[in-house]
Amino acid sequence: MTPTPTGALFHTDAGTDLVLTRTFRASADDVWASLTEPHRTARWFGPWEGDAGPGKTIKVQMAFEEGAQWSDMHIDACEPPNRLTVSVADEAGRWRMELLLSEAGGSTELRLIHHLDSTDMIGEIGPGWEYYLDMLVAARNDSPQVDFADYYPAMKPYFDRLATPPSA
Repeated sequence: MTPTPTGALFHTDAGTDLVLTRTFRASADDVWASLTEPHRTARWFGPWEGDAGPGKTIKVQMAFEEGAQWSDMHIDACEPPNRLTVSVADEAGRWRMELLLSEAGGSTELRLIHHLDSTDMIGEIGPGWEYYLDMLVAARNDSPQVDFADYYPAMKPYFDRLATPPSA
């Protein structure tokens, strides 16, 4: 399989957003459950534990990363089934993420927005989110898991170009 990168960068007043989308033939409630129920997140991202809710911190394991470390994830906002905003601060840095769901015509679009402090690592970050979103698709379809080697380093040039300003 050769996955195609879909990410786009948008410049905002607050910085730069990396946006990736996936569409599912399912209700927003069902897709929301894939994003928030620990036994379902374990299939594509990793498990989590704790008392979840806005303003609270849970423990999340990125199960498909080397070492499968646990991190603290703060739930900044939670508006089921349309919006989840989280932040993580660990040895890799500070990450601010937003997941937005919109349902129409029997399908739900998921927009993953990574609010970037810098685009310096976009060549690594972008392929990672493409991989995890395709892991979500595979988990929801009961398909085999995707292989990260198909995403990185193959997608790195695509994402690096997104962060390169066009020549004048």
